[in-house]
Amino acid sequence: MEIQWYPGHMAKTRRMITEQLKHVDAVCEILDARIPRSSRNPDVDGLTAGKPRLVVLNRADQADREATKAWTARFKESGWAVLETDSKSGAGTGAFSAAVRALLADRLRAYAEKGQAGRVVRVMVLGIPNVGKSTFINKIAGRKTARAEDRPGVTRSKQWVPIDRGFELLDTPGILWPKLGDQDVGLHLAFTGAVKDEILDTETLGCHLMAYLAERYPEALKSGYKLQALPEREGEENDVAYGWRLLETAGRRRGFLVSGGEADTERMAKILLDEFRSGKLGRFTLEMPE
Repeated sequence: MEIQWYPGHMAKTRRMITEQLKHVDAVCEILDARIPRSSRNPDVDGLTAGKPRLVVLNRADQADREATKAWTARFKESGWAVLETDSKSGAGTGAFSAAVRALLADRLRAYAEKGQAGRVVRVMVLGIPNVGKSTFINKIAGRKTARAEDRPGVTRSKQWVPIDRGFELLDTPGILWPKLGDQDVGLHLAFTGAVKDEILDTETLGCHLMAYLAERYPEALKSGYKLQALPEREGEENDVAYGWRLLETAGRRRGFLVSGGEADTERMAKILLDEFRSGKLGRFTLEMPE
């Protein structure tokens, strides 16, 4: 299942990032705490080389707590500052300004020694589509300054957002990379809504997600869909085939039936994705640090 989605405006965004980098003091990279590796654009390191980095693990309220701790430790080992946030509720966002100033302490001290203590600190905010970047910026700013919707590709141009008299953020459009390559990365991005649902087969995607959750978080599936037990995987059964049986089982339990009494697996797949993305089904992290 190869997933590709690279709208034309993303190439323009790459050029804009390169052009604007000289105007900022630091880069804030927003990641999805459920998929920290898959939601990291591998091109960002090259595009922003040399700039101090703050990594924000957003949607931490929907991620496995222990996994988030492990990722925080890993990113700190890389020399980056880290924040764990939930931009919708605002949890963790209040520490953003202090984290940036701590990250830039040496630079701010140098400015002060040159008589530039009031110099404006500018931070570029980057992230893949639908990672919660605009909602995060709105929380930091304390008002609605960036358009935010729960779908990818909403922000299409750069925007400077003043936070206070000495602090500005540069909001940038979400940017993916031209070839996703790794199937697992593509699936993870699709599970979380980072690519548009219209380009995917929802039922097949639901099969993959069901199979993964059955392996890693079986109790959450049993609890969420009121199942006493999950069907066993049969021999060499692949994820799609096994996931389809799980969708069928859950669909019957929810009463999603079509003519002839068969389970409506397409409807069940849509419900599964909605409940996974909203956090209703539980707290999940789909990948761990190696």
